[in-house]
Amino acid sequence: MDAATIVSNVSNFIWNSILLWLLVGTGVFYSIRTHFVQVRHFGRAMKRVFGSVNLNGEKAGKEGMSSFQALATAIAAQVGTGNIAGCATALVAGGPGAIFWTWVAAFFGMATIYGEACLAQKTKTRDEDGNVIGGPVYYIQAAFKGKLGHGLATFFAIAIIFALGFAGIMVQSNSIGQAMNSAFGAPVWIVGLIVAVLAGFVFVGGIGRIASVTEKVVPFMALAYLVGGIVVLVINAQNIPAAFNAIFVGAFNPRALGGAFAGISVSQAIRFGVARGLFSNEAGLGSTPHSHAIAKVKQPQEEGEVAMFGVFVTFLIVTLTALVILTSGVLPGCIEGGITGTTVAQEAFRLAFGNFGPQYIAICLAFFAFSTIVGWYFFAEQNVRWLIGNKAVKFFTALVIVIMFLGSLLKVELVWNLADLFNGLMAFPNLLALLALSGIVAKLALDKETPDLSPDADKAEEKE
Repeated sequence: MDAATIVSNVSNFIWNSILLWLLVGTGVFYSIRTHFVQVRHFGRAMKRVFGSVNLNGEKAGKEGMSSFQALATAIAAQVGTGNIAGCATALVAGGPGAIFWTWVAAFFGMATIYGEACLAQKTKTRDEDGNVIGGPVYYIQAAFKGKLGHGLATFFAIAIIFALGFAGIMVQSNSIGQAMNSAFGAPVWIVGLIVAVLAGFVFVGGIGRIASVTEKVVPFMALAYLVGGIVVLVINAQNIPAAFNAIFVGAFNPRALGGAFAGISVSQAIRFGVARGLFSNEAGLGSTPHSHAIAKVKQPQEEGEVAMFGVFVTFLIVTLTALVILTSGVLPGCIEGGITGTTVAQEAFRLAFGNFGPQYIAICLAFFAFSTIVGWYFFAEQNVRWLIGNKAVKFFTALVIVIMFLGSLLKVELVWNLADLFNGLMAFPNLLALLALSGIVAKLALDKETPDLSPDADKAEEKE
């Protein structure tokens, strides 16, 4: 058994046997403790997001980002290739019913991400250069004092740097290279070089340039994909009722759909639907709190409400992708032919748009993957600052740019499997802290007073 297979088996065990239920369980627990904040405050979340939309907002800097910029950076990371390829994979492996369980994961994930954003706001501080900074490492240490808290925070920082900053970015750059090569015949090395140069330009501009890029690119890419998908649904309008019927029937009795779905069980629909849903919206993994931590808001719960909208966006994109695939009728043939991933979506769009269909998906994937690279770099960089210090950032940036280019050239199965593994590992200390501090989040959701959790408050107590 080679290393890639071993890592894959370990990753599958962690995700399917432990983490899957821990993530869902945390979402259910938070929903109950917050009195279903994702329902009660959804209207407030919409008002906060659309009331702060500005594609050319204030310049981000030492004091942080605007709330919309923080949301755009979070969505940049959340909306990646998984929202297209991951959705298609869930449909092939779990049938149409998997999408219902993806919706369930998104619903409870909104409560989890509300807690992450609130705690990130409560524990944000300043780094050695006076920049506002925050993320799970700070609320992990607030939840667990002393060596235990520092150890868990260190484990999280190392895991996220490797998962997102190295392996994850290699996977995304590889996806861009392969997509542009298959759709347009563009040489992979040229695509990889362009991506590395563009990303490097964004990285070296710091938080100001990252925020400026995400606030412009994210709304554009999301809208472009949504419009294209809606056009396909208009073309296939007569099949929409049947698609929804397949989703609801397949969620509880997939074998009743017959044909290619006869061999799919309810457990498969649940497992693949929930797993791909959680992986696409990143609720509970500990990634998006880094951007929400530095949003300039008056109360932590304000950013918690904004964060919920990010999960809602992934819900819309995954649902649209699923409906396009289901209404096109390509899914049974893909299951029988062993076709999965991006190719399924490309075939669905090909039926509607002709040869432009696969090219359209390739362009969307390129935007999705590039925005994910920017978001993931920022999250990893924040942890480099905490773990090593600001002086290490320039070296880290240079290393990421080189790795990004190499990742576009080589599709190394081991790297893909390691990315999945470390994505799972980094969630454990984050979820432990979320559970330990759930009482604080519950009070915030009910607009009650909460104690000061910031590291600055701890330092002040130590001096006294």
